[in-house]
Amino acid sequence: MPKPEDKPFVIPKLMVWEAWREVKANKGAPGVDGQDLGEFEADLKGNLYKIWNRMSSGSYFPPPVRAVEVPKPHGGGVRLLGVPTIADRVAQTVAAMYLGERAEPRFHRDSYGYRPGRSAHDALEVCRQRCWKYDWTIDLDVQKFFDEVPRDLIVKAVEAVTDCRWVLLYVKRWLAAPLQYPDGILVERCKGTPQWSAVSPILVNLFMHYAFDSWMARNYPGCPFERYADDVVVHCKSRRQAEYVRAGITARMEQVGLRLHPDKTHVVYCKDSNRRGEHEHTSFTFLGFAFRPRKARNKRGVSFTSFLPAISPEALKARSDRLRDLRIHRRTDLTLDDLAEWLNPIIAGWMHYYGRYYRTVLHPLLRRVNLYLRRWAGKKYRRLRTYKRFTRWWTGILGREPDLFAQWQWVRSS
Repeated sequence: MPKPEDKPFVIPKLMVWEAWREVKANKGAPGVDGQDLGEFEADLKGNLYKIWNRMSSGSYFPPPVRAVEVPKPHGGGVRLLGVPTIADRVAQTVAAMYLGERAEPRFHRDSYGYRPGRSAHDALEVCRQRCWKYDWTIDLDVQKFFDEVPRDLIVKAVEAVTDCRWVLLYVKRWLAAPLQYPDGILVERCKGTPQWSAVSPILVNLFMHYAFDSWMARNYPGCPFERYADDVVVHCKSRRQAEYVRAGITARMEQVGLRLHPDKTHVVYCKDSNRRGEHEHTSFTFLGFAFRPRKARNKRGVSFTSFLPAISPEALKARSDRLRDLRIHRRTDLTLDDLAEWLNPIIAGWMHYYGRYYRTVLHPLLRRVNLYLRRWAGKKYRRLRTYKRFTRWWTGILGREPDLFAQWQWVRSS
């Protein structure tokens, strides 16, 4: 076996192993070769050696990326994802780990997406507090970001943090890898980076760090922002400042080969009990939460209007559609405990993310889960089709196993 020093590029084998562990933990679907995690792991030693050997030799060429259309996570249509093969995911993770170590210290404190120790909830909390402090907000929507982001500027951003030859070589090859559609057609790409690839998050953050974050810090230091990948909110003191900054950001995006969506980028007035002016836009959506004026109570129990986030109508509809697609009431092949084991991870995930703020907006969705359980009980047990018998059965279950279903923590009626 050749020694590492005999290779053009020095890539530690341990790094490939750590990359595999991360890929395995993240799970994911097969790529164009159809190989899943189990099949890859069946010859793990050989597969990892092959990746290391080719990457170290400079002879690694990524296969096409499988194109998959999926619903957007918070509703609002579908997006095109690129699913690499398992082996390519490992190779990409090796590069992402190398880049992450060098790029992380440079990133702006208000960049939250795909960074260790930071989350969407962190971005939302900072945004919530700044909306109370700043009267105006710019809700930015970069049009077709992942499809349009210029490749040469991504490479330039990578070169700003490393001159490592193998990283630069493979980043260029990954950016050039074609998309393969379900009918087998290969589509060459001249710009953009596929979502869902292991290396895309660090590439997006590097690009946006230089294209937006650092630029904003230099040009508009008095306008803080929260950025999660390509989703951005900027805060301003006045409407005039907001309009001025929006014009500047529009020009900047065009300068780096991108465009703000003209119908989805707005200047928003953060209206509440203390800010009673009028404006065309008094709400915006960020990371699946709609920020708008909502009823609140102070410590003395007095009602007032505050500018607060809650699950957005689009996200609520997407979760509602997902709930309907589960067809819970038709799963009479399952026991009640089986239903709980199946549903709880899904429902608890919704509650954990969307229930962080103003969770009462989520209650009607959770009641629908209980309604589906009632329909399930009536289909599985004929004796429970009458309201009186069902109520007695339901009350008994709640008394004996109050934590059986995740939604029962907040909502117990249907």
